[in-house]
Amino acid sequence: MDKNLIQIRHDRSVKDFPYLKLEEDEYVEFAFKRAKICFMLIFGGVAAGLIVVLAVFLLVIMSQATIDPMGRNFMYILLAILVITALIAAYVATMVFKGNKLFLTNKHAVQYIMKSPLATSVNIIDLVSVEDASYSQSGVLQTFFKYGTLRLSTVGDETTYTFPFSDITPSELKAVSKLISSKKQKD
Repeated sequence: MDKNLIQIRHDRSVKDFPYLKLEEDEYVEFAFKRAKICFMLIFGGVAAGLIVVLAVFLLVIMSQATIDPMGRNFMYILLAILVITALIAAYVATMVFKGNKLFLTNKHAVQYIMKSPLATSVNIIDLVSVEDASYSQSGVLQTFFKYGTLRLSTVGDETTYTFPFSDITPSELKAVSKLISSKKQKD
């Protein structure tokens, strides 16, 4: 590849992904995120939880016509606490959703994994070490919503790096496999 084009792609990658520590002639080929269905499930769950809380609250208030003002205020405070807790849970779940990414550069695979705001990890693999890239879907939901698990298997210690809830297309998987095999042929 032309050195000017490599520099342009490197500069663009540094601008778009400033948190990646890219080498001088390294650039991002693919940037994968979790499937959007996960984001919808987060807010669907929070919305369903809020509807149940509000329904129970209304049933309690309506069935107790003789609740004194102090009891009514307690119910409002309890409702506010439950709603704030649900919103905080939605925020944390969204932060975790956005914190899981997989980048394939022309030299490495970089995986950011966030299980909670306090539990994060970064895995960096040389593309030369990757033996196999595969993608699997299992079940009706994964097939219907078109998401699955991307696996990168390494040579030697046979470590497998997985990126679940990914919506990689077959053409992207083919391009990833081609990138890995071309990197192996160069080295």
